Amino acid sequence: MIADMVSTGPAMADSAIGLLRGAALFGPLAAVLVATAVRRPSERALAAMILTTAWNLLALALVNVIAVRAGWWSFSARGAVVEGVPVDLLLGWALLWGALPAHAARRLPLPLTVLALTWLDLAFMPLARPLVRLGGDWLYGEALAVALSLAPGLLLARWTVRGVFAAGRATLQAVLAGGLMLGLPVLLTGVWRQPAWLAGLGVQVLAAPLTLGLAAVREFAAAGGTPLPYDAPRRLVTSGPYAYVRNPMQVSMTASYLLLGTLDVRFLAAAGVAVAYGAGLAAWHEGEQLAGRFGGAWVAYRSAVRAWLPRLRPSPAMTEAVVHVSATCGQCAPVGRWILRHAPVALRVRPAEEHPRGLRRMTYERADGLRAEGVAALAHAASHLHLGWALAGWVLLLPGLGWFAQLCADAFGAGPRTVPSWPAERGTGQDGRAFTQPADSAGGPRRAPDRRLSGVARPVRGRSRGRGPREPWPS
Repeated sequence: MIADMVSTGPAMADSAIGLLRGAALFGPLAAVLVATAVRRPSERALAAMILTTAWNLLALALVNVIAVRAGWWSFSARGAVVEGVPVDLLLGWALLWGALPAHAARRLPLPLTVLALTWLDLAFMPLARPLVRLGGDWLYGEALAVALSLAPGLLLARWTVRGVFAAGRATLQAVLAGGLMLGLPVLLTGVWRQPAWLAGLGVQVLAAPLTLGLAAVREFAAAGGTPLPYDAPRRLVTSGPYAYVRNPMQVSMTASYLLLGTLDVRFLAAAGVAVAYGAGLAAWHEGEQLAGRFGGAWVAYRSAVRAWLPRLRPSPAMTEAVVHVSATCGQCAPVGRWILRHAPVALRVRPAEEHPRGLRRMTYERADGLRAEGVAALAHAASHLHLGWALAGWVLLLPGLGWFAQLCADAFGAGPRTVPSWPAERGTGQDGRAFTQPADSAGGPRRAPDRRLSGVARPVRGRSRGRGPREPWPS
């Protein structure tokens, strides 16, 4: 029938295209409405539907732009078209692969759901002529869409509904938020079309606020939650960036918009909207929720940490931790003394030799259960010192960078080693002295006790920042 319409003339072809575009949008929308009317979704299920639809919207937009430019397929459409892709078709596709299966097929096995939706798409694409013109290699585009859009979106929905795999949920949410709130505006405004030196400088400057936001997402994931209000951690998070500012994600995005505003004034308007939303609706809604859930702990934290202007030193309300550093390792002991010279907040430095597990690397242990070793332990310890050192530590904790830094450290002699075990009473006596064991290098001869490791408090040079007299290592 559609082929007959096309043969009768351009007017009928336009009518067929309009009919197809309407069906592509309103068909999946009607199916979602019917599914939610039959079974009312819970808060978590509703969050999963929104997340997976947004993921598919972003990923399918990217896949379609690539497909159009690669010649896998193209669209015969006028009006409501961005980069050659009809917006209504994109929205319907995102609902069909996102909200609908996230709610209606959440009890089916994931492979079966993926296969069924892929088969449906393979059948629809050739029937969508004349709206969609397929190229000879269009199956490559279909495979890319399934890999980047359908499968990850369904995984995100199921992890969200079940409340499992917090690290994966938080990672996909971070990619989604970055793509929708930063990547997409940068592409649509064309602000990325700058001279190479300016683009490189912009990426480096943006690294600081983006690192702040990513570190905040990681803290939420460590607490078993994500940035989504319906999927938030069950405990009050006061560690990492939250020891410096209450709204690190909003600060991160607003600062990024302000920096991009130097290249395009439209980003200044986006920064204004972000501040208005964060300081208004979000602050009221989230503040009410946090006060109801955490009571006095939230009030104390709110009074110690500002909402938008970061502290230079971390709040004493941050989660307490211990870092274990070997006192008999010539390379390790100076690291412990360096940490103490910076007067860490809510962090104790203890000799690794008295740990009951027999540690082989520098180890960081936090009261909420987080544990890290090696370079990651040093990176976490840096968050207890100062905002500048904290940023450097959060960079080291980014995926890939921490692994590479640990590889380099091991190559230069900072790899795992066996340290002698001390009984706890030997490390710290009743008089408060510590590290009575000589700090000799591994395998070297025993030397006279090092007064710097003796646990006797040394004179503090200059003014102490935010604490009382600096305690010896360990305390």
